[in-house]
Amino acid sequence: MKQRRPINKRRLPSLIAGAFLLATASGSGVLADPHGNGGGDDGDQNRIQHVLLLSIDGMHALDFLNCSANGTCPNLAALGNHGVNYLNTSTSKPSDSFPGLMALMTGGSPRTMGVNYDVAYDRALNPPMADTGNGLLGSGACTPGTPSGTSTEFDEGININNMPGVGSQEDLNGGAPSGDGGINSIDPTRLERDAKCNPVYPWNFVRVNTIFGVIHGARGYTAWSDKHPSYSSVGGPTGSATDTNVDDYYAPEINSNSANYLNPVTGAFPALIPPGCKPLPDQFAATADDDYTGSFLNIQCYDGLKVNAILNEIDGKNHDGTAKTQVPNIFGMNFQAVSIGQKLIYQHNGGTPPIPGLYSTRGGYTDSIGTPSPSLLQEIEFVDRSIGAMVSELTKQHMLDSTLIIVTAKHGQSPVDSSRYQANGSPNDPVSILSACIPDSELNQIGPTEDDVSLIWLKNTCDVATEVGVLETVSPALPLSMNIAGIGEIFSGPSIGLYYNAGDSRAPDILITPNIGVTYSNSGKKLAEHGGFAHDDVNVMMLLSNPSFHSATVSSPVETAQVAPTILTALGLDPNDLQAVQHEGTQVLPGLPMGGH
Repeated sequence: MKQRRPINKRRLPSLIAGAFLLATASGSGVLADPHGNGGGDDGDQNRIQHVLLLSIDGMHALDFLNCSANGTCPNLAALGNHGVNYLNTSTSKPSDSFPGLMALMTGGSPRTMGVNYDVAYDRALNPPMADTGNGLLGSGACTPGTPSGTSTEFDEGININNMPGVGSQEDLNGGAPSGDGGINSIDPTRLERDAKCNPVYPWNFVRVNTIFGVIHGARGYTAWSDKHPSYSSVGGPTGSATDTNVDDYYAPEINSNSANYLNPVTGAFPALIPPGCKPLPDQFAATADDDYTGSFLNIQCYDGLKVNAILNEIDGKNHDGTAKTQVPNIFGMNFQAVSIGQKLIYQHNGGTPPIPGLYSTRGGYTDSIGTPSPSLLQEIEFVDRSIGAMVSELTKQHMLDSTLIIVTAKHGQSPVDSSRYQANGSPNDPVSILSACIPDSELNQIGPTEDDVSLIWLKNTCDVATEVGVLETVSPALPLSMNIAGIGEIFSGPSIGLYYNAGDSRAPDILITPNIGVTYSNSGKKLAEHGGFAHDDVNVMMLLSNPSFHSATVSSPVETAQVAPTILTALGLDPNDLQAVQHEGTQVLPGLPMGGH
């Protein structure tokens, strides 16, 4: 992707009424310098030039309250001293990583984005040409104009070297022919195909534009780092197989074999490897060929690659530090460490992780008020140190004043009270109960869309009301002992309209939210999961910080989708340039210092 110049203010909409105007104590100037060193011609305002967006996946609003009070996240707490903290923030519903990420990028909900889950279903698409690495069967032949319907997959399964039938991704770079991957790791033969039988790339799967598209279109420079090459979806639709609206995209594959971390060709780029990660600190997990999600320690070495990429970008370089570019106007990353700390029950070395004095076998929480286990505490402290390093680098480069830092999460994790986790699944999960009516790709191939939620697409020959009746008969609400699927609420028919548009090819026929703690993965290796609608799934941290802000707390309900129009407003762009903002009326976040001349 070609390098672009800084945002050209003369090409942007009027900056007067809509810009984020951050007053300083001494009366500041407009920060026209793309490095944020000061300057400008009206002498009374200080304008944001960069937005650093950080998703600490899994981080609840409660986690931030607790670590601030306990002194275990001093860098986040320091940002809060000059930040607006939102206590009642909700993620997308469903709260899976894919819709959670895209809500931040589009300002929309799954209804408008067309994004439901990493693995979902679309009646208007065709299966991929070749089998995916996670079991979705390719169909080879494709007849234009007659889509058959298919499961949709936007995770590690579409990478080049994810081996069919194994579900194991060997290389950190996704199997790209050279370099550290990114979109070059995507195998187009493993992508679902549209009605014309063309592969649907992740960024073109999204139905509405994103902040990256708007900023890129205004000649801004853009960068993002995330856990899968497929999350290049952040760029939004371009109609192209190569143009993603993201000038610098970095995506080391989280589900790759950690034993290959130091592979000189397909492993981590040497300059990005954090101290203490040569070799990986948890060799029990690495020698077992586990991925990075199976270790409290190795996940930090994984996230550390992306942290170092951010530091390079703050310094005006590309993510691996090999070329001079420019500081992005929008950039950021996701952290996986907290999410792993919340969910994982360690499986190696007889259940004893390395450094047992610091790390516990079980992650999660020790009580209902969110006291973190030793392992989870280590992950929170790691993320906090990493964000502190970013703030220090922004300060070193004289960019802190001109950077809006946003810390939030794609999703939460449920339940916080780990004792309430209930591993459910086949044969008692909703999809198993309705198996005669489930498309084969959802039943026998890649599997159903179920975590602590169940999204069900039925065969065309089945009747929705009849199948809801089956669920209510086989798994009735009372007596509790008979509710084998742990069903809390069933949405179908008109009630599906609360979340989806009628007739949408991607809308499920039935949506089930289970009782708190019930998870359909049937996993005994986890303490929590996300994807559902429960409070702990959706109530995440949200903090917006800049040195000119006064500390404030907003308790009124907000949504992570409001981040998108807020970012455009901060950069002097029109939030209504986002299609989802127009469709859904998504508002800029309240309680922020805004004004005009």
